[in-house]
Amino acid sequence: MEHVPPPAEELALLDRELARLDARRMQLLTRRAWLLSVLQPPATPPATPPGRPAPAAFAPSFPSAAPVPPRSAQNVLLTLGGLLLTIAAIAFTLVSWGQMGIGGRSAVLALVTVAALAAPAVLLRRGLSSTAESLGALALVLMVLDAYALHRVAAPDTGGLGFASAASAVLAGLWAAYGLALGKLRLPLPMAVVSAQFTLVLWAWAVGAQASVFAGALLLTAALDCAIALRGKGVAVRTTAAVGGCLSGAAGLLVALTLSVTAGTPAAAVAPGALLLAGAAVALFGVWRAPKEFAVAGGLPAGLAVVAGVGGVLRAGVAADWSVPVYLLCGLVLLTAVRAPLPRPAGQGMLWASGVVVAGSVLSAAPAVGMTLMGPVSRLTAVWSGVPEGRARGALGLEGTEWSQLSTAPVILLVVAGLTGAAYRWWTWCVRTAGAVVSPGPTWRGAAGASALVLGWAGLLVLPVSLDAPYAVAVAVQALLVAALLAVTVRAVRLGAGPVASAALVCAVLGAVSAGTLSLAVEPATYGVFGALLVLFGTAAVMTRADTASGTRVTRLMQAVPACAAVVCAMVLAGALGASLELATYRAAPLMLVVPTVTVLLGARLRGGPPALPVELTGAVAGVVAVAMAVPDAPFLALVLALCGVLAAGTAVRAQRRPAAGYLAVVLFVLATWVRLSASDVSAPEAYTLPVTLPALVVGVLRRRRDPAASSWTAYGPGLAATLVPSVFAAWADPSWVRPLLLGLAALVITLAGARLRLQALLLLGGAVLAMDALHELAPFVIQVVGALPRWLPPALAGLLLLVVGATYEQRLRDARRVKDALGRMR
Repeated sequence: MEHVPPPAEELALLDRELARLDARRMQLLTRRAWLLSVLQPPATPPATPPGRPAPAAFAPSFPSAAPVPPRSAQNVLLTLGGLLLTIAAIAFTLVSWGQMGIGGRSAVLALVTVAALAAPAVLLRRGLSSTAESLGALALVLMVLDAYALHRVAAPDTGGLGFASAASAVLAGLWAAYGLALGKLRLPLPMAVVSAQFTLVLWAWAVGAQASVFAGALLLTAALDCAIALRGKGVAVRTTAAVGGCLSGAAGLLVALTLSVTAGTPAAAVAPGALLLAGAAVALFGVWRAPKEFAVAGGLPAGLAVVAGVGGVLRAGVAADWSVPVYLLCGLVLLTAVRAPLPRPAGQGMLWASGVVVAGSVLSAAPAVGMTLMGPVSRLTAVWSGVPEGRARGALGLEGTEWSQLSTAPVILLVVAGLTGAAYRWWTWCVRTAGAVVSPGPTWRGAAGASALVLGWAGLLVLPVSLDAPYAVAVAVQALLVAALLAVTVRAVRLGAGPVASAALVCAVLGAVSAGTLSLAVEPATYGVFGALLVLFGTAAVMTRADTASGTRVTRLMQAVPACAAVVCAMVLAGALGASLELATYRAAPLMLVVPTVTVLLGARLRGGPPALPVELTGAVAGVVAVAMAVPDAPFLALVLALCGVLAAGTAVRAQRRPAAGYLAVVLFVLATWVRLSASDVSAPEAYTLPVTLPALVVGVLRRRRDPAASSWTAYGPGLAATLVPSVFAAWADPSWVRPLLLGLAALVITLAGARLRLQALLLLGGAVLAMDALHELAPFVIQVVGALPRWLPPALAGLLLLVVGATYEQRLRDARRVKDALGRMR
């Protein structure tokens, strides 16, 4: 049998074995370090010249500067050399040219150019590629200088632009052939592409061509760049061609777009349209095999060019205010690109282009929506003053506004709303259809539904104004829109469609504000609209509360917003009722208090549900408005404050509202009392402070009864100070003897009560007030006595007092400590 040692013995064995392993490991590490030191060659010190002492052994050694890599140093030298030679060649050509004859000058430039062109071939065979690159660059510069010299000598009368166009084409061909012949040189081929960018543009400039010819030249250059970018040799060539194609193509498309937009007839817009379509074809050709990011970026301008080209021709044949709908129609037709045989990234770019066109069209209609929503605000100073001409634009203050450019806003908004609504309704089919091009995210359907709802509401909102319908029609349409939006909100909440519900609720609130302000132009419309809005929002709040079972923040918001909107409508109706009864503003304040009264009852009925607190706070705003209305008349202000206090006290009955509402009720009652006393010309401070002191003392007694350890300063200090401190100041300014006598008696009672009950606050406050009151009563006599005494007597008495205090200092200190201890034992 195998012997198994006890745990304690086995643990000791393991510890000993681990100690041996650690010792062995240290031996091996020490041996390894010695071997490394043996294998490293010793550093060879620099040779010391004869006669110079060797460096001290303790001299610090500094790291030597890292040697410059041979290749980097060579590149720097070659670059500098090539740059200097280039500068010298330019100076020779431009400055020293006139000092030699024609033959000599030509011979020198030809000889130098041929040598510079031939040298790289020899250098490349010998492996000197960097030197060959430098001389090759010099050769390219010399060829440009040769072209300049040729123009000055051989063809001085030829136009500079035409000669430059031909020279750029010749140089592009020569550089391309030179780069292909010497394939190891990196610069000639990209420079050939750069040179080719100027050939057609300079030619069009030289012949004074029209803008359309310029656009065509730029687009042909871009097409050539696309071909090179797809088939060119080397990354540098393809990159250069791609950049050149983007720049040339963008410039050509901008020129063509300008011509298309400014064309006055369809015939004049055909040529720019053809150029735009050609530019779109070039862009699609260039990105056909490009990476995804570049393909999407190329499909976007291609789609925009198609819309601009076709839409430009159609726009020229319609009225100016229908231009945007024409482009919108072309942008929507572009959606068929999802079925076109295009690469997926290019198709995505085309869809983005359609989205850009649609978004731009919607933005063009935004000013009409803004004026419809904000127009009634300009007439808030003329409430119930009637509607100019009885039309919708008159009610908005837009009777003199040029509306022709915005007349198509409803069409744009409703068409886009219908499209996005159809996408929301048949989302599965849309996803399946567009699946070959784009895969919509999970949230896109909600965004489509919300967009359809917002755009449809905006289009219907602007429609009566666009048609300049009668005022009653405009008001009725806006009210009906609010009703429909609230119905959609309730339905969407029930189905759990959060984005649609949120969008519908926001539009309902905005529509209610617009309809309400619009109705303020006529008195019956005000009552009709706000009454209907009150019923609609109240019903929506009740139905939403019944339909939402979860307690998420979104559902709480869906419940609270309609309820608060209903309260605001009730506030407007209360204010309108006061105005209809021709009551003064302060006399109409009690009518406004009906609103917070109802909200207090609703808050109790809702039992702390999500809408309870927002409804009560909105009702509190109505109370604040009522107080502000009553400010001009003090008696009415006192009445309103007292009624608000009653409402706050009624709210404080509920435990969850008691802390805030209870304090608010006390403050309102006190304010009501003060305002009433002020209105009755009562100036005695005790009349203002006693209504605060007595309830505070009652609260203090209840607090001490519930918590005997509570401090008397917390329980009774605020209440007593509220009356005693103002009364002391009043007594010192009062020439009569009644107030000081009553104050002294009250302070004496408080002091005795504090001593009897061992309450620190009562003892100290009462004693301090009693002393101040006694000093007030004795002050005249003290002044008379001091005036009758010799002037040397007060200093002498003061000195004598100091001597007595100093002699009995220890006893006084012990007395003070005993008083302090006695006060400390009080509560």
